[in-house]
Amino acid sequence: MKVVIFGLGYVGFTAACCIASQGHTVIGVDVSRRKVDEINAGQAPIVEPQVAEMLSEGLAAGRISARTEIGDALEGAELAIVCVGTPSATDGSHNMGYVADVSRQIAQALKAGPARDAALTVAYRSTFRPGTCEGLVMPIFEAILGDGAPVEIVYNPEFLREGSAVKDYFEPPKIVLGTDGGRPNAAMEALHDGIEAPVFHVGYREAEITKFVDNTWHAVKVAFANEIGRTCLQLGVSAKQVHEIFVSDTKLNISPYYTRPGGAFGGSCLPKDVRALAHIGADTGANLPLVESLLRSNEAHKHRLFEYAAEGLEPGARVLMAGLAFKAGTDDLRESPNVDLARKLLAAGFALEIYDPAIRADMLVGANLGYAYSQLPQLERLLVSRDQAGKGGYARVIVNNATAKDLDLSGVETRDLGSLA
Repeated sequence: MKVVIFGLGYVGFTAACCIASQGHTVIGVDVSRRKVDEINAGQAPIVEPQVAEMLSEGLAAGRISARTEIGDALEGAELAIVCVGTPSATDGSHNMGYVADVSRQIAQALKAGPARDAALTVAYRSTFRPGTCEGLVMPIFEAILGDGAPVEIVYNPEFLREGSAVKDYFEPPKIVLGTDGGRPNAAMEALHDGIEAPVFHVGYREAEITKFVDNTWHAVKVAFANEIGRTCLQLGVSAKQVHEIFVSDTKLNISPYYTRPGGAFGGSCLPKDVRALAHIGADTGANLPLVESLLRSNEAHKHRLFEYAAEGLEPGARVLMAGLAFKAGTDDLRESPNVDLARKLLAAGFALEIYDPAIRADMLVGANLGYAYSQLPQLERLLVSRDQAGKGGYARVIVNNATAKDLDLSGVETRDLGSLA
């Protein structure tokens, strides 16, 4: 099967590598010339386990290529997958500009191209509010191609976690396919052939809201655990033991995932989708006070973590922070709570250095690059190598995530913000 993927960020690039590894031919389209050139040269534009090797194998087999323009990419393609960003607008809603633009480009390319023997399936994985397929996407295709357009629109949310994205692609918790009337789609069935997971064939809106429900629930779990963790910290209670008691109840307390008191939530999904769901609640009159409180709770937790990290340090003390990215082993800095912590430590006058081997300031691209330097313009100066970090001399090492496992911290005062035990 020939597949065209629009948007080669974390979701799109990972999907491209995984789909090519299944024997399909994949053409990636992205506006970033640098990203496209890197992919065609065999260099992964993101840091994620396994993708670099999969890219090399795909290129060698002639199954992966990338370009900045659609051109004739859709000719002979059975499936197009849209993975462009939907960043937060100023009011918390999703900015749908990229989705609308790519939809227009696909429709225009189909109109200009040769007649098709079969409809092109266009599957959207970008997160957007329920009603978008019917209210935005389909009208764009109808306006350009007319009634009976040779396309089948599908909404197929992804459930990839940074740091385990390849494993999650092939072992997803579920497969959700939103179509007109919930009817199966042949191209999507071929795409998921061999992947074992519960499959839900539903209407567009049920599929579109899935990521909001999932990500907001994850945010609820993180915020709840951290509010308990803060209370335990204030009272001198072992949050670790409280957590062990809580998660032992698998009948009522569900599962241990996302409920361990520790770091604030962040990254490219949870904050954005919580903001968007809160906006939808206000816009529709549903009123979601718990959801609206999550970001305030998260900000309060980030400030408490800063206080905990800096507690007892002398003014101007030399501090090493282990881990800056949202997750260890990745270079994603978008809305990373560790970036906020670094800013607070610098503003407080501490001599901060950061160890995170997955981050190379000169390799950041796209939204990741923009966020990193708008929030932490001195990033390149702050990053130190493992050898530099190992020389010691720090008043304290702040452990944000598993990145610290690379360092010998024996005899060094540490504050582990990944656990409030």
